[in-house]
Amino acid sequence: MRVKTLGNKTLKLIQGNIALVDAEAIVNAANKSLILGGGVAGAIRSFGGPSIQEECNSIGPIEVGEAVITGAGKLKATYVIHAAGPVYGEGQESDKLKRATSNSLELAEKKKIKTIAFPAISTGIFRFPIKRCSEIMIKTCLEFLGSHSYPKEIILCLYGEKAFSVFEKTLENMEQPSG
Repeated sequence: MRVKTLGNKTLKLIQGNIALVDAEAIVNAANKSLILGGGVAGAIRSFGGPSIQEECNSIGPIEVGEAVITGAGKLKATYVIHAAGPVYGEGQESDKLKRATSNSLELAEKKKIKTIAFPAISTGIFRFPIKRCSEIMIKTCLEFLGSHSYPKEIILCLYGEKAFSVFEKTLENMEQPSG
């Protein structure tokens, strides 16, 4: 685990399965159809039960970069925020990933959610490069924490040692004084 503190708020990097994280909201790395298939969405579906997909069916589809909120079924979380991430190669992927992250955080702020956990959005079957994802998501999360009241804690839950190491290195590099 790695923690960065900004006043009374924190950004935390952990390794694990996001469906099992104890947070008020977890983020699903969604497709624009909001169909809970494999990867992060599959884990959320498996651990959370069918009610999450049923809610998604009544909402979707959404545009890439958008985020919507549902209940969390049987998960520890109260909410699932479904952020539609970009497929690598579709164009403007970095901007779309930044929007998916910030739109998720804005939903958390509106609901006054204290703790939100994100996966590395779009780095699975959507093939977004993990290093670039880490740079965009960490920068977006730190900027949001610095300028908004909620959430109080953002957890970046990375699946596997490689993803965790990349995010950890990115955070360390951001903490180095430039010059």
